[in-house]
Amino acid sequence: MTATTLVSQFPNKKITLIESPHIETVGVGESTVGGINDWMQLVGINGDDFMQYCDATYKLSIRFDNFYRKDSGFFHYPFGRPFVEGNRTETNDWHLKKMLYPDTPVSDYVDCLYPNMALVNKNKVTKNEDGILPNFNFLSDTAYQFDAIKFGLWLKEVYCLPKGVNHITSEVKEVIQNEDGIDYLLLENGRKVKADLFIDCTGFKALLIDKTLNEPFESWEDILPNNSAWATRIPYKNKEKELVTYTNCEAIGNGWVWHIPLWSRMGCGYVYSDKFISDDDALKEFQSHISREDLEFKKLKMRIGFHKRVWVKNVCAIGLSAGFIEPLESTGLMLTQEGLFNLTRALQRDYYSQWDRDEFSTVCKYDHRVMAEFVSMHFALSHRDDTAYWRDIQNREWCRSMLDLESQLIIGFQSAVFNRHIHFRLWSDISPHVSNGGIHCIAAGMHWFPTDKPSIRYSSSGRYDAIEKQFIESVKILEKRKKKWNKYVRGCKSHYQFLKDTVYFN
Repeated sequence: MTATTLVSQFPNKKITLIESPHIETVGVGESTVGGINDWMQLVGINGDDFMQYCDATYKLSIRFDNFYRKDSGFFHYPFGRPFVEGNRTETNDWHLKKMLYPDTPVSDYVDCLYPNMALVNKNKVTKNEDGILPNFNFLSDTAYQFDAIKFGLWLKEVYCLPKGVNHITSEVKEVIQNEDGIDYLLLENGRKVKADLFIDCTGFKALLIDKTLNEPFESWEDILPNNSAWATRIPYKNKEKELVTYTNCEAIGNGWVWHIPLWSRMGCGYVYSDKFISDDDALKEFQSHISREDLEFKKLKMRIGFHKRVWVKNVCAIGLSAGFIEPLESTGLMLTQEGLFNLTRALQRDYYSQWDRDEFSTVCKYDHRVMAEFVSMHFALSHRDDTAYWRDIQNREWCRSMLDLESQLIIGFQSAVFNRHIHFRLWSDISPHVSNGGIHCIAAGMHWFPTDKPSIRYSSSGRYDAIEKQFIESVKILEKRKKKWNKYVRGCKSHYQFLKDTVYFN
């Protein structure tokens, strides 16, 4: 992805990719989010170019099972933006619905606000070229699930090499430094490679930024509890049914399990903390959960956090070598592409200074920290207490850790906390991250609501009965349009059939 970005934006630069023939790639990161479309637009590719080669499927949402309590059910965080008609505030109308009708499942929140959830619930896909589903843009609100190794190979063979990227297959045996950072890389064949800028894409190893320049790494395990994973691949039993339009994340005893449906098989993994369960016991728990012991399993160790700086002297770190937060919201590739966008901006002036290095490091760290805090809310809002792992999560001081940075995400969320008992606070009034991002979906799914009946009675100045009648009318509008969306998708093709007809017809 780094070579692809650089050769697309700087075709006159000499770009060399050094790739070891002995070191495997991580091979996970098979699930993307909507931002992948922005990156593909930047470099000039689209899904039709690579999907058939990379075992790819479409993705409209992320589903979370049993995160609130054990056996509490599921909720979704769909892509795109909530559909708001006129000056209405439907994000709040649903909370009124939940208040009036307490048996309403939390999964209904996004069903009432996101038209594309009608597709997700029926496991169907449409390009919506007639615009009948409002607020759903297929090109921007649909992401991909693909074989990450095949995707990397496709980018190299189909994009990078034809555009002039110099590809060297060799292992770096020694890194020779000078006062400016790295003087040259000594390869196993004795070749010396010099450069103006070295970009560290060596994953968790962080060969250049960490092992060579010794840039300090800041752990974020105080708000992100998991540091290990087991991964495997599962063949389909019923492809039509199992090939869904979302990544499924299911909380279990010591972490959570992902299911990512690709065209030919399912990617599956267990993310956990080795502080509460050994690797061997985690594997057994994982195998028991999926009822499979006959598969090949791969163990991964994750370093959670971010380097103090990610551009030091003439070394810039991208991807896992810069930092990692954990895969719960499929942010790995997204944060890689954000880093590449930031690097592209920094190099536009053709030279770089200490200002450019520091600005790049600051922006990248902010991007990662905001996403880390967003992911941490999936744990902080949980009320699971069925194991030592979940009880530890219950007793962590989340707000103190997050307030140290005072990101917009947490300021917005805590504004809701501070105001929920004073007056009826609108989500859309709080913060761009709340109204446009996913925190409101996660909060609703985890039974954290910005208002309740006592709060409204308290602030209604004795007009509650009249206000409640207005609430009932608002709920009727939500129900009416949800039925309209569901009726429309009946004629759409299943995800499997859509892919078979439009992508895998060969």
